[in-house]
Amino acid sequence: MLIRISAMDCATEEAEIRQALSGLDGIHGLRFLLAERVLAIDAEAAALSSALAAIRRLGFSPEPISPDHRPSAAQTRAERQRERIRLGSSLALAITAELLHLVIPVFPGRELLEIGIAIAAIALAGLSVFRKGLAALRQGRLNINALMSVAVMGAFLIGRWPEAAMVMALYSVAEAIEARAVDRARQAITSLMAMAPDEAEILQQDHRWRRVAASAAVIGDLVRVSPGERLPLDGTVHSGESTIDQAPITGESLPVDKSRGDEVFAGTINQSGELQIRVTAPASLSTLARIIQAVEEAQASRAPIQRFVDRFAARYTPAVFAVALAVALLAPPLLGFTPLQAIYKALVLLVIACPCALVIATPVTVVSGLATAARRGIVIKGGLYLEEARKIKVLALDKTGTITLGKPKLVAFLFLQEGGDAAGLQQLASSLAERSDHPVSRAVAAGLDGERLTVEAFEALPGRGVRGVIAGRPLMLANHRWVEELGLCSSALEATMEAHERLGRSISLLADDNGVLAMIAVADTVRPNSAAAMEALRALGVIPVMLTGDNAATAAAIAAQAGILRVKSNLLPHEKLEAVSDLQARYGTTSMAGDGINDAPALAQADIGFAMGAAGTHIAMEAADVVIMNDDLMRVPETIALSQRTFRILRQNIALALGIKALVLILTLAGNATMWMAVFADMGTSLIVIANGLRLLRMPVAVRLEGQICSS
Repeated sequence: MLIRISAMDCATEEAEIRQALSGLDGIHGLRFLLAERVLAIDAEAAALSSALAAIRRLGFSPEPISPDHRPSAAQTRAERQRERIRLGSSLALAITAELLHLVIPVFPGRELLEIGIAIAAIALAGLSVFRKGLAALRQGRLNINALMSVAVMGAFLIGRWPEAAMVMALYSVAEAIEARAVDRARQAITSLMAMAPDEAEILQQDHRWRRVAASAAVIGDLVRVSPGERLPLDGTVHSGESTIDQAPITGESLPVDKSRGDEVFAGTINQSGELQIRVTAPASLSTLARIIQAVEEAQASRAPIQRFVDRFAARYTPAVFAVALAVALLAPPLLGFTPLQAIYKALVLLVIACPCALVIATPVTVVSGLATAARRGIVIKGGLYLEEARKIKVLALDKTGTITLGKPKLVAFLFLQEGGDAAGLQQLASSLAERSDHPVSRAVAAGLDGERLTVEAFEALPGRGVRGVIAGRPLMLANHRWVEELGLCSSALEATMEAHERLGRSISLLADDNGVLAMIAVADTVRPNSAAAMEALRALGVIPVMLTGDNAATAAAIAAQAGILRVKSNLLPHEKLEAVSDLQARYGTTSMAGDGINDAPALAQADIGFAMGAAGTHIAMEAADVVIMNDDLMRVPETIALSQRTFRILRQNIALALGIKALVLILTLAGNATMWMAVFADMGTSLIVIANGLRLLRMPVAVRLEGQICSS
């Protein structure tokens, strides 16, 4: 359901609405679109009326709208233009009132003219503020609108008419700037949706190509994409060859060659040749759409520091209000102020009590960090993980497909029984291997030609291998560990396997109930950037540890090529989980990087799980806390460096927000601050923390790590 809230102006009011709705049953999710002043609620039908009532109690006027009546881009621009004219007029009138008071000599009727101009300025800028402020005061809540309403009314009543008008005008202008800044950060990622064309050229039943809405395409449709066009849908290449710029999805800086059978993604750019693509997912479930959904859900979540700031602001505002009340009542008898002087200082304190800069300091920064990561092909599924990644002490890595390319090739097939049928053994091995989705089994099946046989009672045993029955004969395709457990290893076989394992090869053994029939060796290649990624991790103070189900010799050989010093081998899936638990107990915050499927238990146990190479993989998108859309291991240290930078900016913003307000508070109590100074401090601080947070959107591709530049 979409709800238009015309008076929802800033992130502070968003937080207020979120808090009011958080305790209602039946509400599953909230998505705020401040630029459009629209709230999207995912809720049960029975909860919607309660949600509307709760929003009304806050002083807003919610209006349910249908998706078809959602404000268009043109309507949003027109409304912004009207808002700029209204606020500009208010500010001009406030300046006029101030100049009239300060510069123009006294003349009959000047006071009434000042009052009239001030009232007009306040009416243009602050009617919605007064409405929301009075609603809050009736409910005993001291929110920002209540504070500004009391401060402006108080200033007006003690004869500070121009100052009251200026405070309201400046406050409203600052709120508008804040709202635009928050939306700029949020739309940095949602703007990617515009990269997927609205139309697609689809082959019709009459064998003619016709452009239709991309949303009308169904799985199996054939789409034609000309050079220079963006792909409208996910699919596989049916015919043609080209290079594709996949940066919107994976963050890869170089185009990727694509030919028949290769996977392609909506929003990417076809560069050189015409392609015909077989659609594999509707537009609403494209990889690009799922990235945006994941980031939007992450933006809706609250990082620990955001929750802390919200709790602090909830106590800070009443505390300063109490100080202001004490100044108004006690300053005359204790400090010798006149009642009007005391009231004026109390009003200055009320302006200082506004928590705008403090509340906005975290969401703008966190959202900017999430958007920057998404642009680099890193989907961080919550502010929690963006904040916590800086604490990572250990990164556990799976070997196959994470450290290596995950595309092993068959390099040796040795027959271990004399007089055996060599072609028959290869056929048995390939028939078993074809039924498995493990990279080693896929390499065996791809490397052996011939007709496949029917496999009955097929079973995959994680960490050991596969087994089945072919033509009534029980067979297994086992790893070194399983063969040892079955007692089928001989000293000669051990020596043969050791020679291959020292070369970094993975061994599979074809065996039946009588013994081992053949030894199969496959070799994988270490990713070109694995060693650089390990170096970057160590520069960040993170210890890389390899966890693999492969044998010790192969694991050691691969680890040496990748620059990994700590290795745990021969691990079953549950033993990987136990290894992660041990690392957590020994070092603290531990992350795990894997494929998101076979490593699901260890990924779930880790404090932060990284799923690698997840573009187009629904399971990986769900399994991990951070999804790396390509296979670039450098994205992991980039994530940690981004987390460190985000937290530094968060601390800077909070320190600025509190420090400037503390300074103005001291100046007020010392008698040296005015309402002008207070509102400029509040507005200026808000703009400073916004600009500081938005710096993350301009984070360079290269990440500086301990004095060196690492890029990918």
